[in-house]
Amino acid sequence: QVQLVESGGGLVQAGGSLRLSCAASGRTFSSYAMGWFRQAPGKEREFVAAISRSGGSTYIADSVKGRFTISRDNAKNTVYLQMNSLKPEDTAVYYCAADHTYYSGSYLARRIDDYDYWGQGTQVTVSS
Repeated sequence: QVQLVESGGGLVQAGGSLRLSCAASGRTFSSYAMGWFRQAPGKEREFVAAISRSGGSTYIADSVKGRFTISRDNAKNTVYLQMNSLKPEDTAVYYCAADHTYYSGSYLARRIDDYDYWGQGTQVTVSS
């Protein structure tokens, strides 16, 4: 089991940047693929980005591709989401999640149900 705690959210102007962090408890962090999701008010939770156990593979949603990057530091049990060129439509609660399932090839899970553990979320608000 792993516990996840997000941080780094806040209020930023459009065009600005934020880096979210997700710290994981336990000594098995590197056994989980990690993902970031977000949920805006009145909308369903949506996939943002995922990263493999080693950090060698990533998958970014089209809606944020070219602006967001995901990375991880297994020595620090932490996964990051760097968000640049933020837009008001990026306003949401951002969640990190851990996936313990091993898939064939380089597939990274993108569905909510594929993830086993979730953090409590961190609010990101982008003003216009």
